Amino acid sequence: MKKNPAMKDQMKKEKKLMDAITDVPDEMIEEAEKKGGPLPGSEKSPGKILRYAPAFAACLLLAAAGILSLSRARLSKSPVENPRLEAARPLMEVSMPPARQFDDRDTTMKTWEENPVEESFTDSLSNFSYETASALFAGGNENINYSPVSLYYALAMAATGAEGETKDQLLSLLGVQDTETLKEQCGNYYRRSYTENEISTQRISNSLWLDVSVGWKQSFVENAAENFYSSIFSMELGTEEAAQAMSAWIEEQTDGSLSPRLPSGGEAALNLVNTVSFHDQWLDQFDEAKTKPDSFYPSGASPVTCDFMNRTYDSHGFSVGEGYTRSSLSLKNGTMVFILPDEGISPRSLVDTPEKMRETFEGGKDYCGEVVWQIPKFDFSSNLQLGDTLKALGITSAFEETADFSGITDDTVFFSGITQGTHIAVNEEGVDASAFTLIEYAGAAQPAGRADMRLTRPFLYGITGTGGGLVFIGICENPAG
Repeated sequence: MKKNPAMKDQMKKEKKLMDAITDVPDEMIEEAEKKGGPLPGSEKSPGKILRYAPAFAACLLLAAAGILSLSRARLSKSPVENPRLEAARPLMEVSMPPARQFDDRDTTMKTWEENPVEESFTDSLSNFSYETASALFAGGNENINYSPVSLYYALAMAATGAEGETKDQLLSLLGVQDTETLKEQCGNYYRRSYTENEISTQRISNSLWLDVSVGWKQSFVENAAENFYSSIFSMELGTEEAAQAMSAWIEEQTDGSLSPRLPSGGEAALNLVNTVSFHDQWLDQFDEAKTKPDSFYPSGASPVTCDFMNRTYDSHGFSVGEGYTRSSLSLKNGTMVFILPDEGISPRSLVDTPEKMRETFEGGKDYCGEVVWQIPKFDFSSNLQLGDTLKALGITSAFEETADFSGITDDTVFFSGITQGTHIAVNEEGVDASAFTLIEYAGAAQPAGRADMRLTRPFLYGITGTGGGLVFIGICENPAG
């Protein structure tokens, strides 16, 4: 099959990008190297609530026992590791795509070529990130860490089983015209972004928890396995036993960084749990000997003392826009961007609309010169209720009893709530970030200028990974807590 000129240009751009991503000095690589059964549902139970629970976290996958072979699903036969999961009836465990080694450029390029992600899809993911984050960050003065990718995948899987107005509203916010494109692009983005080796982890994990009394559409379950790599469990939902099993699954996916206490009770019909795992090392790690205590000045509060990592680059890129200075630091498989508002400017005022947020993260005038870094070490968690935010953004039908999820089941199901829990830690070695979302269904330029990235007052940050897009967005109001 011949490639058209546009495709050739796109592949050249992608190769150039991957060369840049994987162009790591040999000494850094050497340093790093040191270091079964039928689907449930013979009985139908009208009026149940559909729950959807996605989770985002830095972790290692532990597979569950029990396999149901579905069309084109890759299956794993690993035993259950956590005793709290033994109560769940595992119908299928979908294994992850083949892991790529840190310095394996050929495999990485082959994966990208075999899994094309349209520019329109990455644009939609960016738009979704800015639209949801700007609404979520409005008001308040506390630390907040949010995973747009986790929420996107949660809603995307729900959208593949929606019809009518419910589907239209979900696809509109997701920025995709039809569910077939959504399935394909989510699958390709998944395989492109999947990274798990001795240096870095970026992995999205999904699971469906089906109530034993509800009849499910096999096409929805097959799609969940094929395009979202979702494991399938069956048990009586709404019980304390089920809540503990799902919490145990999240804990395993996040390598223990998240162990949420999930609610029990109610008439649950389906829980859809998603985890996104992220861990990466700085390309140029901070010297611990240069970490010193200093003062951080939270908005409207007394100064706090915390440890700051320090570094100065003689020639480093930065951008200056209206009310902010932005610069980034390279991770070995991604990037972390930091945005320091000008004195007297609130971080939230820079992101109170999607347009302003895009300008803050992408705009400004670019410079290259001396950049003085002073970054506080921080480690905090967020628990976010996302239902009202989504309703304000036009997702209303999914929360009503008239919601149309007929692609999932013939029973009446609808969203009853959406929760996301996250965790992030930044230190001299790198970044660990995790989150869970619970959707409940009832070349160097010449130096020019200087930038002080002394993050001694509230600031914004964003993390991008191998597949592109903002995996995490957050505001650090107080690194001490």
